[in-house]
Amino acid sequence: MATCLSLPATPTSFAPYNSKSARSPTATRFSLTDRSLTAKDNLLRLISDQDRGLRTQSDSQKLSQIVSAIDDVAAAGRDTVTTGSSLSATWRLLWTTEKEQLFIIKNAPLFGTRAGDVLQVIDVENMTLNNVITFPPDGVFFVRSNIEVASSQRVNFSMNYIVTRRDAIKQEYDRTI
Repeated sequence: MATCLSLPATPTSFAPYNSKSARSPTATRFSLTDRSLTAKDNLLRLISDQDRGLRTQSDSQKLSQIVSAIDDVAAAGRDTVTTGSSLSATWRLLWTTEKEQLFIIKNAPLFGTRAGDVLQVIDVENMTLNNVITFPPDGVFFVRSNIEVASSQRVNFSMNYIVTRRDAIKQEYDRTI
């Protein structure tokens, strides 16, 4: 099974920090949220130089470290519902072991282009999932799927069709699998 790590493609805004109103802590506290952020920070640090997973393919030690960090994030959020409406968003792929996506990203130069953003657009209400690999300036590889919420932390999907577009030429492929 392939492993993917994605974060929302739109930045989250934070309230500005005001040093005058900040108080010095008198005690250190470590909550589940703190553990989750620490695990997430560790995972993001581990994948930061892995070129979306391309470099990890040939580094079994790094792969093991990343998988362990993913397990830590999962453990920190084990009681969290991750398949609700907050899943509906446009997510940017940061790292994956999914071989087909890595193949397309790696081999884009053979087709005279490079891979741009790799996105996943999830709409829980409409039960859709779209995988998008962009090829600047105007190319795209698009996979449309339906989803079904299987549990509080799992979504199953089934692919419907694929669209490729390059230089205003569009090709559609129906699901043949």
